[in-house]
Amino acid sequence: MRRLRAVLAAVLCGFALVLPQALHAHELLPGYLELTEQSSTSESASYAVLWKLPLQQGVQLPIAPRFPEGCHQQGQLGSERQATASIYRSTLTCAPPLVGQPLAVDGLEAVDTDVLVRFQPVGAELETHLLKAEQPSVVLGARDGGPRGALAYLRLGIEHILLGFDHLLFVLGLLLLVDNGWMLLKTVLAFTIANSLTLTAAAIGIVRVPGPPLNVAIALSILFIGLEIARSWRGETSFTIRRPWVIAFVFGLLHGFGYASGLSVLGLPRGEMVVALLMFNIGIEIGQDLFVLLVLALKRSFRQLELPLPPWVRHLPGTAVGTAGAYWTLKYSAGLLFAF
Repeated sequence: MRRLRAVLAAVLCGFALVLPQALHAHELLPGYLELTEQSSTSESASYAVLWKLPLQQGVQLPIAPRFPEGCHQQGQLGSERQATASIYRSTLTCAPPLVGQPLAVDGLEAVDTDVLVRFQPVGAELETHLLKAEQPSVVLGARDGGPRGALAYLRLGIEHILLGFDHLLFVLGLLLLVDNGWMLLKTVLAFTIANSLTLTAAAIGIVRVPGPPLNVAIALSILFIGLEIARSWRGETSFTIRRPWVIAFVFGLLHGFGYASGLSVLGLPRGEMVVALLMFNIGIEIGQDLFVLLVLALKRSFRQLELPLPPWVRHLPGTAVGTAGAYWTLKYSAGLLFAF
């Protein structure tokens, strides 16, 4: 038992020390490739191409679409640079047409992002595919091409939250701060409602929040929760400790803008935005609920084991939340200041 406690303490210490450097506040921006058929015959077809290459910390990701051998881009590949992506437009001519042919995105194996492919043939059903590191290609027009349509947005939402370490640390902080079951339910529900509101508003363009200040605000919310956890350790109380659901709602509004970054960058057509928003939001809530259930299961397991851990070991998860919040606050504040 003593050896088990020592190993557990060492693991938790290492976790708390490396967490701020190992985890980056997520900037999970997917790529977006849109292929719209303009004209076609049985032997060839032409397509309008829109390629949104995401930027991470201002740097283009080393990924690019790879079209079949019979395809050729016509004219100069025009581009424009936005805050979160470089936009490329061109015309593609393929002989034979793309239906039934493979389309791939090279470089996905080396980066932490996905690419949403939207393919619209003339007189046929719109296709939406999600390409990933483990599945970087798809046969257009095939029925077994992996996640497509609404399922693609659902999976994108699940991955967006599960790889969003800053958002997960904030949720972890709430779970560490609240023990009462009913209060915990209200707190998680308030956070869910709030981020759903701002996710919707930001994704459809009603409200726009610049990325750098938003990153600072989200980091501050994590630091704030870390400080409140430390306050609870000292047996003190505060408005946050008494009414955590209020703070969860307020900060949930901020985190919703962060969630929206993964969808608003796609610039989807209005007709598809409703389905995309709904499924993306459901995916986020599924991923968030899975994380909550995991943390609650771990807390229950530790109570059942009744391991006599010293206080500093029990406090390590909360310390990790506060440390990561402080690190990200300093990092993004410095980046914001040097940007001017």
